[in-house]
Amino acid sequence: MFAVVGLVVLGLDQLTKALALRHLTPGDPVDVIGTFLRFNLIRNPGAAFSLGSDFTPVISTIQILVAIAVVWFSRRLGSAGWAVAFGFLFGGAVGNITDRVFREPSPFHGHVVDFLQLPHWAIFNVADMAVTSAAVLLVIQTLRGIKLDGTRDIARDAVKK
Repeated sequence: MFAVVGLVVLGLDQLTKALALRHLTPGDPVDVIGTFLRFNLIRNPGAAFSLGSDFTPVISTIQILVAIAVVWFSRRLGSAGWAVAFGFLFGGAVGNITDRVFREPSPFHGHVVDFLQLPHWAIFNVADMAVTSAAVLLVIQTLRGIKLDGTRDIARDAVKK
């Protein structure tokens, strides 16, 4: 399940970025749902909210390390919830890593393609949505007391009673 979710997220991310690059023009936003959702193409050299644009190689390296760690820990997954969360995290991380490594201006300095815009929020992409969804799922699994291997945290359950 981890691999399927990760590959689907990665595929959707790259497909939507290719469509955005083909059909959108930077600086010419397209309203999709009034002004609530717009397609607004930008190329982001930094992280969220374009922070750290001078540290693109560092951000790229951190994302690669996260992807490797996710694969490493995925071998221990015994829960569908954790598998989906790790799949979202992996697909999202690799989607943005792909941009940073292979897009202009140069390897490890590449700009991430962002094109989804909500009011009063940074412009983002499918990979960003997946990473955010993963974070929410990871918190939920932790709060439910479910370990990576799918077993319940017995000590946590005893405290509840």
